Amino acid sequence: MQRGFSGKSIIMRVELQTGEVQFGQFITLINEKGGDVIAMDVIFTGPGSTIRDITVTVNESAQLQHIVEAVEQLKGVRLSSVSDRTFLLHLGGKIEIKPKVPIQNRDDLSRVYTPDVARVCNAIYEEPEKAYKLTIKRNTVAVVSDGTAVLGLGNIGPYAAMPVMEGKAMLFKQFADVDAFPVCLDTQDTEEIIAAIKHMAPAFGGINLEDISSPRCFEIEARLRKELEIPVFHDDQHGTAVVLYAGLINALKCVGKSIDQVKVVVCGIGAAGIACTQILLSAGVKEIIGVDREGAIVEGHPYDNPMWDWYARHTNPNRISGSLQDVLRGADVFIGVSAGGLLKREYVLTMNPKPIVFAMANPEPEIRPEEVEDIIGVMATGRSDYPNQINNVLCFPGIFRAALDCQASTINEEMKLAAAEAIASVITPEELNSSYIVPSVFHQDVVRLIRKQVIQAAIRTGVARRIPREFRGNVVESAAVM
Repeated sequence: MQRGFSGKSIIMRVELQTGEVQFGQFITLINEKGGDVIAMDVIFTGPGSTIRDITVTVNESAQLQHIVEAVEQLKGVRLSSVSDRTFLLHLGGKIEIKPKVPIQNRDDLSRVYTPDVARVCNAIYEEPEKAYKLTIKRNTVAVVSDGTAVLGLGNIGPYAAMPVMEGKAMLFKQFADVDAFPVCLDTQDTEEIIAAIKHMAPAFGGINLEDISSPRCFEIEARLRKELEIPVFHDDQHGTAVVLYAGLINALKCVGKSIDQVKVVVCGIGAAGIACTQILLSAGVKEIIGVDREGAIVEGHPYDNPMWDWYARHTNPNRISGSLQDVLRGADVFIGVSAGGLLKREYVLTMNPKPIVFAMANPEPEIRPEEVEDIIGVMATGRSDYPNQINNVLCFPGIFRAALDCQASTINEEMKLAAAEAIASVITPEELNSSYIVPSVFHQDVVRLIRKQVIQAAIRTGVARRIPREFRGNVVESAAVM
């Protein structure tokens, strides 16, 4: 019997002796322990017993164990199995590959495999760019991880990282019809990771780096962007930054402040914190102060992390030092990509009127919305159970859809800014309010608008190697466009 359930829902298979226990007693027991029975399926019914699958949900995962223990002690009930619905969903993995056309005879076999396929191989050999037209390269992204920074679990390695990468591939397909494949590498050596990705790159139209620890992720992405001719995007950095900026565009509208006039404090200067800072600098923020465990990052202080040296040179123009509490005085925006509970109500009270608080640490935000809802202008978190979730899913499907469709050689800063502006534009002025600054990940206009504006940015900045038909009316194609 499985123990240590990770979700909030289970399926219990129970055999009830009808002469010893009534089904109503069983349901009452579950309700008393905080469970909610949402489904009952009869597996077998006999003269003296019945076997049923009971689906139970709870508000807190710990309650599930209490329910199981209580059921095991109930006379007339035998608990034969307990299944976590999340684990059931993962049986055999969450994705599969299917052919686009059936192979029904020898002629089909010849054309898809051998010998007739040789003509296609020769065509690509003579003109390598035809790989975009004649192979899966035109619509396929590799989701690559080494398992060193998975969710909030840390360095759990490539095998344990696979469920997350499979899930990412599902999101690519569902939201943007991009075929993505999870690749978890059994190495944490920077040079080996770079080499492995370069070797597999011919098969893919883009590389999505995922859950690679800082600061290694910076060098890996920078090297690959320089050495490959396909887009490389580290979602933990840039996906977070894009959606953050989208939310900030609308949050500033809500409180009536201008982006070039606000003081921004970023708490947590890792991969996401640095990327958020970079996009905000590009968007026109003049004063950003980064804070980590050692306090505010200030130019002139020696740092072991080379990215912190960069950060110190490009931020904190007034060289303010001190703790998070110190630098928040007079700030307009707090951006948290750090750890739960770091931001205190008394700190927020020292910020400028109508402060914007983006507490994005997961699963526990830097401060809970209910602690400051009466003193803030706009609040956002990384959680789905509060308004204004800053979720990377809003970003990466549309960005890669655009990059693949225009065969972009890279995803540059202008394309990221365009993606953020597209996400923000989904919410109309009539809809915009402090509890609705970013759209739902299921909003049907998100990918469409991102695709349009990112392709335009790619064409405008000269990184698009193909101009989709619907964009050709306003541009002149270069000789490099296929």
